[in-house]
Amino acid sequence: MRSLFLASALSLVAFTAQAQQRPHNVVLFVADGLRPGMVNEKTAPTMLALMKNGVRFANTHSIFPTFTTANAAGMATGHMPGDSGDFSNTIYSGFPVPGAGDSLTPFLESDPVLGDVDEHFAGNYLNEETILKAARDKGFSTATIGKLGPALIMDHEERSGQKTIVIDDSTGRAGGIPLSDELKQALTAAGMPVQAPTRGDNGKAGTNTDPGTVVANLDQQNFFADATTKAALPLLKARKKPFVLVFWSRDPDGTQHNQGDSLGRLIPGINGPTSLASIKNADDDLAKILDALKTQGLDGDTDVILTSDHGFSTISKESGTSWSASQTIKGVSAHQLPPGFLAVDIAHGLDMPLFDPDAKNAVVAADAFPVRANGLIGQDVSKPQVVVAANGGSDLVYLPTGDKALAAKVVQILSAQDYVSGLFVDDSLGSFPGTLPLSAISMKGTAITPMPAIAVNFKTFSLGCNDPTTCGVEIADTTLQQGQGMHGSFGRADTQNIMAAMGPSFRKGFVDTAPSSNADIGKTIDRLLGLNIKNKGHLIGRVLTEAMPHGARPKATPGMLRSKPDENGNVTVVKYQKVGLTTYFDAAGYPGRTLGLPADSAH
Repeated sequence: MRSLFLASALSLVAFTAQAQQRPHNVVLFVADGLRPGMVNEKTAPTMLALMKNGVRFANTHSIFPTFTTANAAGMATGHMPGDSGDFSNTIYSGFPVPGAGDSLTPFLESDPVLGDVDEHFAGNYLNEETILKAARDKGFSTATIGKLGPALIMDHEERSGQKTIVIDDSTGRAGGIPLSDELKQALTAAGMPVQAPTRGDNGKAGTNTDPGTVVANLDQQNFFADATTKAALPLLKARKKPFVLVFWSRDPDGTQHNQGDSLGRLIPGINGPTSLASIKNADDDLAKILDALKTQGLDGDTDVILTSDHGFSTISKESGTSWSASQTIKGVSAHQLPPGFLAVDIAHGLDMPLFDPDAKNAVVAADAFPVRANGLIGQDVSKPQVVVAANGGSDLVYLPTGDKALAAKVVQILSAQDYVSGLFVDDSLGSFPGTLPLSAISMKGTAITPMPAIAVNFKTFSLGCNDPTTCGVEIADTTLQQGQGMHGSFGRADTQNIMAAMGPSFRKGFVDTAPSSNADIGKTIDRLLGLNIKNKGHLIGRVLTEAMPHGARPKATPGMLRSKPDENGNVTVVKYQKVGLTTYFDAAGYPGRTLGLPADSAH
């Protein structure tokens, strides 16, 4: 054991010294919402080849809640949500956010919203330094290109456009990060516009009677790929210093969300032709970037890391216990859960009014739903007693007053619902039967944004295909329809992502069976570049040294954490793996209601 430790320590020292002497370039490619089981020769040949030629991480983990911004924050800082405070795409801010129409429940995939939230929380809502900021402070060139929200999160404090290249959906539009003159000239010289195209038909989600899109996000992503290969990379090369570039591909995520192949039906769900085309679209963009690195002579000195922020599932809107599903609501199919069902059911259970934070705090009528599914609950809308931040496969419930008795009532209401699968309660509110504390899932740390009182995981299951993670289904609190796509749950179809790496710092033809996560990516890039970022919090990932030449394989220990049963017999279970001080969450919730947790795991 001592010799193994010594060998590991020596390899770390040697690698660190190498990184400090001559850091390589790093390209991080994020295929948003891509499931590992969908990477094959037909849909994603470039990614498959990268995995075969470099390192394929076979035991992968998205950060819970399995949403985009929470995982972007994890990649950017190497920290879990309990430290970063980015608990989900939609959070409770504690103040009216101007960029979100003065809503208390802002959607973070917005450049203006991120600016407002940063300003309110002392200039850095994450309370940790990002790898791009640390890199540019040490003289690296930096760029982040792609999907609105996560692209900027990678260096959210730099809004001038002069220090880091930022190109996203808002480029060239009001509220977007400006382009430097240097970048404008490079785009113009390449025959490209200086304004990003919209998603066009790909952005159409449809309604409960009209299907969503049947096209992948081709036009917008072609622009991002061309901006990367024809403008950004030549600029970075011309500067003659190491660079870090992030490319965040909206596909397959955006198309899987909006696809119109399966309106109202669970089959084919997110496995229809439109979703498959979106996976190929992301793969084609990776191929363009790899080809450009080779053409420009950068491939031999560039490490390429591939990941997805989370997996994906097909949406179900069925419930036999929900009061909201029994009501007749405009724009909602009969007997299905409406958007905002969690807020509606809690308000009904507490016998309190429900207000819509995204509609100027208007009262939600009995035959309507909150426009973005979020809700403020209480007698006085200016002092809400309960706030629901709806996100999809899991929701966040906030109790601004910290009322423990109210927390107990909300837990009781939720535990009686057939769509709930696991409840996690803020440690400071006490212990409740059938629940586990937020600290058990790395959601309580040094965050400076408001702390959720309860994280609510929704039911997940498989349709019975050979690989259950490719045909997962989840109850989702969303404005999207049954049969479309969502993520965010603690089911394995959402927690399992793709991860791979290739380049001079990584092994060749290596399958890494140790657990890995998106937080590890942040810490690994930190080590590759020799940034030595100082941590404020301690909920951090690890450096994936075993994927590097001569790196020792770490020892992983599996575990299971169980709550006491509640009065309905519900037991919240967390299935995890641990390497040193880093914990990886496989699946969590009520056994039998969470994909990856068999019924007998309750005992």
